[in-house]
Amino acid sequence: MMYKNYFKRVFDFITALFLLLLFSPIILITYLLLFVVNKESALFFQIRPGYQSKPFVIFKFKTMRDGKDKEGNLLPDDVRITQIGKIVRALSIDELLQLINVLKGDMSLVGPRPLMTQYLPLYTPEQTKRHNVRPGITGWAQVNGRNAISWEEKFKLDVEYVDKLSFSLDMKILLLTFLNVIQRKGISEDGHVTMSEFKG
Repeated sequence: MMYKNYFKRVFDFITALFLLLLFSPIILITYLLLFVVNKESALFFQIRPGYQSKPFVIFKFKTMRDGKDKEGNLLPDDVRITQIGKIVRALSIDELLQLINVLKGDMSLVGPRPLMTQYLPLYTPEQTKRHNVRPGITGWAQVNGRNAISWEEKFKLDVEYVDKLSFSLDMKILLLTFLNVIQRKGISEDGHVTMSEFKG
């Protein structure tokens, strides 16, 4: 409980600050490349549910253009994503800006991923437990399949993390995250650029 209630936040802040400074050249280069390629904003902002489902603004790099069809609907992800965007996603560089969210206290380095706000009414009472901790840049579900596993498996792992949260588990997840990024594991679901929409 000491780690969960006190030390985890201190660890998050110090580590996020260090990583922001360490990766600042990569962040700057990525911003400039996406700004030129997208011919529009290189940044992506979206409302996501955080701790106890409280909404916050998540920061990410924009890896897709805003292409729409004749009816005004966004084109499929695989059509809108840019070549540089694919590289940014494959290397998980698009997640680096969330270190700012960690500094602000919206997120943690480790925790269930913050999903779309429209999913909130679709969760079962058990799945809602994923909001009993701050959402994370990486998490137990991410190192056990990321976007390549089903929603049911993902939520089961999220709740398992909430129940077993500890310093040793967080260190294990951070190490596995590093290895998965290098090996580019579970970046997308079969047949999709990202994860398919959750239907409940």
